Amino acid sequence: MERKEFLKRGFSVLGFAAIAPLISCSDSSVDPTGTSFETGTTTGTTNGTCTATASETEGPFPTKSPSGLVTNDITSDRTGNKLTVKIIIQNKNNSCAALASALVDIWHCDAAGNYSEYGGTGMQSTNYQSVHFLRGRQTTDANGLVTFTSIYPGWYSGRAPHIHVHVYNASGKSLLVTQIAFPEDVSKVVYAQGVYATHGQADTTNARDNVFGDGVSTEMSTITGSVSAGFELNHTIVVSA
Repeated sequence: MERKEFLKRGFSVLGFAAIAPLISCSDSSVDPTGTSFETGTTTGTTNGTCTATASETEGPFPTKSPSGLVTNDITSDRTGNKLTVKIIIQNKNNSCAALASALVDIWHCDAAGNYSEYGGTGMQSTNYQSVHFLRGRQTTDANGLVTFTSIYPGWYSGRAPHIHVHVYNASGKSLLVTQIAFPEDVSKVVYAQGVYATHGQADTTNARDNVFGDGVSTEMSTITGSVSAGFELNHTIVVSA
């Protein structure tokens, strides 16, 4: 089955990622090295209220054994523009307070659009079944924050750039599976240079994406930085714990 066809069918999450989950994952003329960004929005709080982050499919490439990938730097041998990922988890059931001791798993594709732990099939021809790049788990601190060091994700046909996230409570109960969206102006500059240029520009916008097409108000990240200095992603995810 082709990856794009799988995604169009809209599979839902069918279990915990920690327990062997089922499969459910224009050129810019601006000089990329001289362009810095401060763009995007995050889910936040207003007058003590907040909106729960949208639940999304785990995708066709969930992490198979996330408990074995506790690490801050998930880059491994992948090349690309540095991306520091900062995610805050809030509890909607506790006046949007920070949720400490939550387990947060993230995973995303490399600059060429490939995922680790999978491959050698019609879904992904390049075989990366024996490696685990761009996957990791962290536990939120007292401020509900986890931080990962990674690279700016690439893209693959039929999907806009994204990062997958699975949030559990401290006991391992699944609270939310979601995805993080990227501002398109930033992605266009990134994909016009370096290791990304060979793959070219993304073929799918957020509006036409089968996951983000219904809106990204709770999933759009804030991206700051530049190609030369590296980027920082900030995003708040609201769960019911």
